[in-house]
Amino acid sequence: MSASPSAASAEPGFTTRQVHAGADWAAASPRAVPLFLTAGFTFDDFDGAAGHFQEGTGFGYTRTGNPTIDALERKLAALEGGTDAVFVASGQAAVAVALLGLLGAGDHVVASTHIYEGSRGLLLDNLSRLGITVSFVEDIEDPDAWRAASHTGTRAFFAESIANARNDVLDIAAIAAVAQERGIPLVIDNTFATPYLLRPIEHGANVVVHSASKFLAGHGAALGGVIVDDGRFDAARSGPLFPHLVAATRAGGPSPAERHGGRARIAYVRETVAPRFGPSPSPFNAFLVAQGIETLSLRVREQSRNALAVARWLEGRPEVESVDYAGLDSHPHHRIAERYLTRGYGAVFQFTLHGGEAAARGFVQAVEVFTHMTHLGDVRSLVLHPGSTSHSQHTEDARRALGVHPGTLRLSVGIEDIDDLLADLDHALRVSAHALAESTVEVLG
Repeated sequence: MSASPSAASAEPGFTTRQVHAGADWAAASPRAVPLFLTAGFTFDDFDGAAGHFQEGTGFGYTRTGNPTIDALERKLAALEGGTDAVFVASGQAAVAVALLGLLGAGDHVVASTHIYEGSRGLLLDNLSRLGITVSFVEDIEDPDAWRAASHTGTRAFFAESIANARNDVLDIAAIAAVAQERGIPLVIDNTFATPYLLRPIEHGANVVVHSASKFLAGHGAALGGVIVDDGRFDAARSGPLFPHLVAATRAGGPSPAERHGGRARIAYVRETVAPRFGPSPSPFNAFLVAQGIETLSLRVREQSRNALAVARWLEGRPEVESVDYAGLDSHPHHRIAERYLTRGYGAVFQFTLHGGEAAARGFVQAVEVFTHMTHLGDVRSLVLHPGSTSHSQHTEDARRALGVHPGTLRLSVGIEDIDDLLADLDHALRVSAHALAESTVEVLG
């Protein structure tokens, strides 16, 4: 029997070639953020693998780090004025991971009443099962209300910069000062404002989250969420409140605070919370979000301009009972909005029609330029009826307290020509009013 050929001299088999051939590509420097669509990465040598697992250097597995995701995280941290960011699979994941990085069994959080229903449900239905309690603040502009709702077990304040759905604007500096008194972080969901309009960290917030699926991406093609940290964790003052950030690891290694200093919060999220709970984003989604961010300021500037024009126009229509847009003088938080939102008032708001749900139904059925769907922050203009969708699980009294009435509709204004948007709204209002009048005649008849 002849000796087997050596591996060096033999030509690999067909199946081996189809797997390995072409893997030695040349290095290049692309101008656009490259897409690393891979589950894992090769190690240069034995010591390189050990260094990655022991010190976190380089890339090993996309669940714990990926160059495409890393580039997006650095961009988002820079835009929000933070020291670091962690990108996750959705905005809901960003809220959950950010809070789980702070809270444990027996802890308490104070939250604004006026938050996204998914965040509210997370606090009431999910975190409550872990022994985490919540108190809600109605008068979010009143620092004393936040102070009164907190106690020795409180470990975080949570609110939105521009609230969903009533468009209330948080006085971030005032509420951040109350959080600072207690040595706890103020976590802000900045999805509606975007870092182009408002950067909460500059006003004292400590952690910022976004649904990157919305304005940051802009195109409505990808899900994603982000957590940004200010890097100002004070271990000496706040360490007793957050023992998981200052205690040694299970193996007796240095704590997050010892290894990362002021970045302990975000380091703990990156190393311990996000990879273990597993809301891993696809590098492809990170790539799409990164592409969208390159036009963020252009889109949000135009959307805010369109939204203000639409809100003013709606306020003058006889079919409209009220408009909740912080850019209008009539909004109770307009003065706060003027202080914080100097580049524009955002693109999402609600308005309420006379005629209740019947009028809202007729309106939604009649729009043509506006798209009827559950999303926001898109380049396309969108409409939704909160009472029968996002807020349908509330009681009628609870919906009314949140400013959601049977005739309330939420708009997310896009970048279309303003004349086309107003023409579509005019058409929908007329169709809705006509249908409502006919139904009234039928009932009376």
